[in-house]
Amino acid sequence: MRASHYYAPTLRKAPSDAELPSHQLLMRGGFIRPVAAGVFDWLPLGLRVLRKVENVVREEMNSAGSIEVHLPVLAPKDLWERSGRWDTFEPTPFRTKDRGDREFCLGPTHEEVMTHLVAVDLSSYRDLPLTLYQIQVKFRDEVRPRGGLLRVKEFFMKDAYSFDVDREGLDKSYQAQYDAYVRILDRLSLPAFIVKADAGSMGGSDTREFHVLTEYGEDTIFRCNKCDYAANAECAALSPVEAGPRKADGEPELVETPGQSTIEQVCEFLGRPAEQLAKTLIYKVDGEFIAAIVRGDRDLNDFKLRNLLGAESLEMASPADILKVTGASVGFSGPVGLAESVKIIADYEVNAMSDFVVGANKDDAHLVGVEVERDFSVAQFADIREAVLGDGCPECCDGELVTERGIEMGHVFKLGTKYAEALGATFLDESGTEQVATMGCYGFGVSRAIAGIVEVHHDKDGIIWPMSVAPFHVGVLLLDPGVEELAQIADQLETGLGEAGYEVMVDDRDERPGVKFKDADLIGYPIQIVVGKRTAENGTVEVRRREDKAESVVREEADGDGK
Repeated sequence: MRASHYYAPTLRKAPSDAELPSHQLLMRGGFIRPVAAGVFDWLPLGLRVLRKVENVVREEMNSAGSIEVHLPVLAPKDLWERSGRWDTFEPTPFRTKDRGDREFCLGPTHEEVMTHLVAVDLSSYRDLPLTLYQIQVKFRDEVRPRGGLLRVKEFFMKDAYSFDVDREGLDKSYQAQYDAYVRILDRLSLPAFIVKADAGSMGGSDTREFHVLTEYGEDTIFRCNKCDYAANAECAALSPVEAGPRKADGEPELVETPGQSTIEQVCEFLGRPAEQLAKTLIYKVDGEFIAAIVRGDRDLNDFKLRNLLGAESLEMASPADILKVTGASVGFSGPVGLAESVKIIADYEVNAMSDFVVGANKDDAHLVGVEVERDFSVAQFADIREAVLGDGCPECCDGELVTERGIEMGHVFKLGTKYAEALGATFLDESGTEQVATMGCYGFGVSRAIAGIVEVHHDKDGIIWPMSVAPFHVGVLLLDPGVEELAQIADQLETGLGEAGYEVMVDDRDERPGVKFKDADLIGYPIQIVVGKRTAENGTVEVRRREDKAESVVREEADGDGK
């Protein structure tokens, strides 16, 4: 390939809105260009890398026994309504209508469509196990696209779905995909860090995320400093806390706190630290109201609360609802005196509190000297708060949680029978009894992996592509293309290296040597071969390794075939 006839427009400076190294370098190197927020053109260099990542994923999926299909981007509303996700999936899918006024969404994921496909033909236990996958464009209406390819509205993903006769079969299919992801990340030179995670809108259990750790990661990861425990911040577990001493006598004191509705304001007004306050949050859960309580210096974790309650929908109550439930405005809710119909869930730490402060369910007032059991009853103590640096490890109970930043590359779930039941994926077992297929779901961010590779493999001069996904393996820098002898040597190198299985880009542009050196480093060819003045003088070429910039001088005709 000749650079003089190739489309690879590089930039000397990154756009001002490109903050992450991967975003900056993929833009500067001529791999991608923005069309709108979260929407990108793929230029020739970028497309070559994308296809190579796809091939790595495809090879490992096939090796794991998966079979490739291709599903439509347009998914009919009916399928999503049957699974219950038309109005609940986050982020909200892009939606459209055809001329017959039928509604569709642009597939953000394909559980419904894939299950429908299998349900049409599945009849016997002999048809299972079955794992189907696709590599396809996905669409999600991200509110705030960011980070170049990391958080976008349109992206490439590999999504696979397994169908088994029972849970034991699912376990095997799940493990096969898990192992394939480990191999994929290894081949992409991405060190995998595997953590427990929340299933989110997908549903399911035994969810694991495959992360690449980097200071620019968008996810917070908690890990133990003494054992192998690791989890996404959404579901980092915390150990139960033993009940503290209780005061059986006395009663809370009502204290007027005019205009003091936030934790900070109440602490300053009463002269108490935040850990002596308990904040009561009113939620609407599947149409019912519950009160969730955490210590004043903590934040409630919505994911944990939703999973604890097995809720389909969970949202903060509106100011009007809070007034209806508690009799007070926002900021003055408390557990004392709440109606019996309002279930109270409290974090483990509340179980250890005594003589604390809560909202009085009256505007501009709080209760001081509150005790659990004496003044209010808790339906359940549970882990419902967000983890913080220094919390104890829930597994070894000896270490402390420390934080890392990570970029999610892949996610595996055990879905169970949720989608199969909703969409009729059933089969007859050996006794002729109808059974529901047991499913798993496995997603891998193909385009996101490219950003991850660049985040891990770059320096101040540009990208350092691993050989497995480099757009070209070798960049031959022809410093004086007007010299026929040097041009012939470049031709010989391109031919010989090509026959040896290397993909070669010959930079024969009419540019200064400095421009060619900078572009070669920026684009990130793993190997650079310089054909220049030294070659003309003594028949040697300079070979540079991009990874560590090691240089060596090689006599061009030494091998006789350009290698």
